[in-house]
Amino acid sequence: MKLRTLSAALLAAAAVALPGISAQASSHREAPFVTETPKVDGTDFYMFRSYEPGQQNFVTIIANYQPLQDAYGGPNYFSMDPDALYEIHIDNNGDGKEDITFQFNFDNDLINNGNGFALNIGGKNVAIPLKQFGFVTPNDASALNEVEKFNVTVVRGDRRFGHRSTVRNVNATPFVKAGSSTFVKPVDNIGNRTIADYSGYAAQHVYTIDIPGCSNGRMFVGQRKEGFVVNLGETFDLINIKNKVDDGNGQNAQEPNTIGNKNITSLALEVPISCLTDKDPVIGGWTTASLRQARLLRSHPSFDVPALEGGPWAQVSRLGSPLVNEVVIGLKDKDKFNASEPKDDAQFADYVTNPTLPELIDIVLSIEAGSTVDLSPTNFPRNDLVAAFLTGIPGLNQPTNVKAAEMLRLNTSTAPTAKGSQKRLGAAVGDPAGFPNGRRPGDDVVDIEETVAEGILCVLFPGAFQCDDSNVPLATAFKAGATITDGAFVSDQDFDNAFPYLRTPVPGSPNGVSDF
Repeated sequence: MKLRTLSAALLAAAAVALPGISAQASSHREAPFVTETPKVDGTDFYMFRSYEPGQQNFVTIIANYQPLQDAYGGPNYFSMDPDALYEIHIDNNGDGKEDITFQFNFDNDLINNGNGFALNIGGKNVAIPLKQFGFVTPNDASALNEVEKFNVTVVRGDRRFGHRSTVRNVNATPFVKAGSSTFVKPVDNIGNRTIADYSGYAAQHVYTIDIPGCSNGRMFVGQRKEGFVVNLGETFDLINIKNKVDDGNGQNAQEPNTIGNKNITSLALEVPISCLTDKDPVIGGWTTASLRQARLLRSHPSFDVPALEGGPWAQVSRLGSPLVNEVVIGLKDKDKFNASEPKDDAQFADYVTNPTLPELIDIVLSIEAGSTVDLSPTNFPRNDLVAAFLTGIPGLNQPTNVKAAEMLRLNTSTAPTAKGSQKRLGAAVGDPAGFPNGRRPGDDVVDIEETVAEGILCVLFPGAFQCDDSNVPLATAFKAGATITDGAFVSDQDFDNAFPYLRTPVPGSPNGVSDF
């Protein structure tokens, strides 16, 4: 079918994202170098006013790491890197610099003084090869051969030289004493035989925490079911999608969620709003992971020290708004972006003001149509995308004084929308508590960002960004409620109504305890 034969409505249906806009699954393996170190690959970043009943005065922040975890990924599963530094940063004055940083450090310990559990085999004690040697219950994890622990430091000011203080546990749990600064991470969901009640077991690792200088918050660090939804394979396969547009009524939710059976590792915090804001209700957030600059591989490695690490921290992963490094930053600069800080984002400005993504969309559509197709907005610089990615949108989530810098921005004065009433397309369709005003798990960021790339902000805010309907070939379709889609929809119904919101991870085996 040739595009020149289509009506305006069907022409809108042909406008879809570049192959691969979702192919990295929201910063899953988004840059060449980080693919070599998946334990420090940041995949998704969420920041939103808590919508759990009674928690509306808190902000929930979730940083996901380690992409595309197969539930059956034993025997080692997906522990965090004890030689890495994982961080969540908050900018509360719009200058592109961190004002508050939460730093996570991990450690993996074998039981029995680092020797692990052993079996007597023919008179000799021989260490077992597995993480577990029996059943784990919500109150008893003594059958685990390895215990993963972590601590959290709050840094105010510069992430390396600011004032540091320690987060502590408030209420005793079966695994962590009250007042302790060392927390225990639940083992991954090995399977329903090893952990028959994983939900109850994981719940014992939701900690009430004392955040110095603030009132109490909550924290969970552990494996969750992947919350990102994307039609991964077909989108990457030269947009091999049957229905490429949604009419606004959800009629085209007909494509598979390719990563629906994957898990992820979440660093989740619930922090009082008053702890994060300064004079402006708008905050910016992003997550990073860093490794030491020097690594010497040992010729005789041990469990505790497989390599010698040293030197300053080198940032290797960065994530604020979803999909930026995938479809905005050029391939040659993806690793550079991952190593950079928001305050220095002027060096990447051309990728936003003069984006290649819309043009690439047109190239793909031209191949399909057999003729030249121009569906991209024609206003340059693309100030609508500057607002979406770098400054926040005026009247929605732009700070009073703002330096252009890529991060996820949240207006904490906007009331949360209750589960069941949230709109998957967020602020674009009358739900101001949704993306791009922060990001909730149920926000369909793939469809939103695809549609933003094709100029919907010029339609929603005429004249605000030196663009108007005449700059947007798809304006008529957008006014009628059409959106670009990958056909795989997400909804707030796919998530829990309580912290940490992301659901129980997929088990390594679905079967329960059976008889031999």
